[in-house]
This record gives sequence, structure tokens and C-alpha cells, in this order.
Amino acid sequence: MDKHVIASEQAPAALGPYSAGIATGNLAFLSGQLGLDPVTGELADGVVAQAEQALKNVEALLTAAGATLDNVVKTTVFLADIADFNAVNEVYGSRFTEPYPARSAVQVGALPKGALVEIECIVAL
Repeated sequence: MDKHVIASEQAPAALGPYSAGIATGNLAFLSGQLGLDPVTGELADGVVAQAEQALKNVEALLTAAGATLDNVVKTTVFLADIADFNAVNEVYGSRFTEPYPARSAVQVGALPKGALVEIECIVAL
């Protein structure tokens, strides 16, 4: 199987032994992106700012893969608190256009670095 790493200086480096993204064939899989500033490594303040930064990080990786948000076919949104669903949904809806990607949104016990939101994607190249 032919696969290659997707990375960008405009997105944070992986926090562990994994790739920010992997492309194979006509698909790319982006690991969950937190609302981390790629320069400082710090989380943005609050769930809305973290969702905005997470999507900026997704977009940087998509650009590195030669894609845009229009190429995203599936996302998973992980929330530290499901009560933040509507706030994150507002940010999400302002970035994606119809036809929207398929999506799951779930509350999790905790996210790395104490993040409030994490977004992962499957992309058609």
C-alpha cells in the first residue's frame, strides 16, 4: 500500500507517535485537531476559539494534501462537554458548505492537554 504523511508548519505537530494525516489512494485521514496555536503550542481560550483554531489546523493540513474543506466527506467532533454542541456547531456551520460532510459528535471523558474540542476528518482527494 502506498501512503504518505500529511503535515504542515501551519498546523501543530503530532503530540505523540502518530501522523497528523495520512493519504493513501484517493483518501486522506486527518488525525483529530485540537484548538492549539501551531506557533505557541497553547490552546485557544474557550470552546468557540478552540473550534475555530481546530478548523484552521484542519484547513492547513488539507492545503498540504492539495484539498479544501469541500473535499471532507466525514468528520468526528469530540467534545469535553456536550453542552458545547450548539456553540461548536455555529463555528462548524460557518466553515463547511452544502453538501455538508457526514458527521458524528460525541462527548468524551477528556481530551489531550485539557482541550474542549477535537475534530478529525476523512477526505476524498
